[in-house]
Amino acid sequence: MSAPRPGLLRGLASFSSMTFVSRVLGLARETVIAIVFGANAYTDAFWVAFRIPNFLRRLFAEGAFSLAFVPVFTEVKQRGDEAALQALVARAAGTLGGILLLVTALGVFGASWMTRLFAPGIVDDPLRFALTTNMLRITFPFLLFVSLTALAGGVLNAYHKFALPALTPVILNLCMIAGALWLAPHLAVPITALAWAILLAGVLQLAVQLPALRKLGLLHTPRWGWRHSDVQKILRLMLPTLFGSSVAQVNLLLDTLIASFLIAGSQTWLAQSDRLMEFPLGVFGVALGTVILPSLARHHVGTDRVGFQHALDWGIRTALLIALPAALALVLLAKPMIATLFQHGRFTPFDTEMATLSLTTLSLGLPAFALVKVLAPAFYARQDTKTPVRAAVVSMTVNMALNVIFVGLLFWRWHTPADLTHGWLDGLARVPGLHMALGLASALAGYLNLTQLWLALRRAGVYAAQPGWGRNLLRLGAAIAVMAAVLLAGRWYWPDWTHDSAWLRIGRLSALLAGSSLAYLAVLFALGFRLRELHEA
Repeated sequence: MSAPRPGLLRGLASFSSMTFVSRVLGLARETVIAIVFGANAYTDAFWVAFRIPNFLRRLFAEGAFSLAFVPVFTEVKQRGDEAALQALVARAAGTLGGILLLVTALGVFGASWMTRLFAPGIVDDPLRFALTTNMLRITFPFLLFVSLTALAGGVLNAYHKFALPALTPVILNLCMIAGALWLAPHLAVPITALAWAILLAGVLQLAVQLPALRKLGLLHTPRWGWRHSDVQKILRLMLPTLFGSSVAQVNLLLDTLIASFLIAGSQTWLAQSDRLMEFPLGVFGVALGTVILPSLARHHVGTDRVGFQHALDWGIRTALLIALPAALALVLLAKPMIATLFQHGRFTPFDTEMATLSLTTLSLGLPAFALVKVLAPAFYARQDTKTPVRAAVVSMTVNMALNVIFVGLLFWRWHTPADLTHGWLDGLARVPGLHMALGLASALAGYLNLTQLWLALRRAGVYAAQPGWGRNLLRLGAAIAVMAAVLLAGRWYWPDWTHDSAWLRIGRLSALLAGSSLAYLAVLFALGFRLRELHEA
């Protein structure tokens, strides 16, 4: 019973370490973009043009396809039939590639229509609308390349090779940094350098995966396989999963739609908040989900009910151990982080205040987002796609309603009579800070999604809490309380973060992060926590 645990921990360490490198470069990328371009209508146009194909990437690639492909691939792999495995990879790649080639063509030629659909608030601004549409035509093919990259990554993950797929996103960050620093000054519209960088990154990300597939003997010419039995099984699992696996991204896209009506800069502030929140979520939350899915699928195929419960319990305990202190740090250090990372060059103290609002509210949902990454694979491993879909539909509906309610409440409270001179739609684009409502709505919707999945698991009887949960929660609560005290004391002692020098901000933020982390770990270990617990069944 303890055997799965070291494998999961090694897989998590491998995936997380590589993802950490990628996320650090992601923060560097955001810092460079903030310095070079600031937060304005041009950067808003770019984030819309990037967010649309990126959303579809999460749906087709890292979301629905991966969650449907890995259990089926694992099932075929368990049979030991190499020819069947090779045929599955070739036909899955050909079918996915063929479908996405059509989707990509529709996206490129229908970029104007898609901009109207997902950013209706900029339709009346010809300059922003044209810029967004042109960049969307450049970025959209990224979807095709990155989806095939995700297929290759799914194969490698099934062989417990987590490092290369986790490190691949580094290419995107490096390309965007290079685009901002070196290509942008040579273009008539500098911001379009980021769009070209994304397209190049898509090609390179796929290219670096191919040698690893060849080494496994699974690199063959893609073939159309719509009628192939295992491809049909993937498609049956994938269609309902298209929505259920990516509720957070659907909510983000709906946020994009509403933010298009808000003050210029809102898209950029939301993107930066999402990037910071995604740092711990990507390094640990996504890593946990990625590592645990093949293990859960293997236990399900082998009818190992006890092993399934142990693996899931390990994932939940590990997620809480990381997500709760990370959420606390993001909430209490939102302003110091934004000021330290982004307030340089064209990014102003006002931008810092605005990005702080959305980061604070969005980060409240981090524990829910992380736990959903662990619980959702428990359904997909059992090839149950209906339950996560139902939960996602309810959560997305509530999220959209909360978006409208919270934006309306803040606008009613903060607007002045002058803001309504040209109507309430124009007024929305004049009142700063309304974008924070979108972060709060997303956080609450995340907890609703989590609650539904948790109740469904308990009803199905596939999860039983392992011994020691009471002790774990008590010492986790004590460690978080001490960590909060350290952070609050630091914020009281250093209250101003927008007027200090960059190096002073870096030093103070480093001290707060190091001090609070050490306090958290010291209390955990003082109360009896040991690393070997992550190995135990």
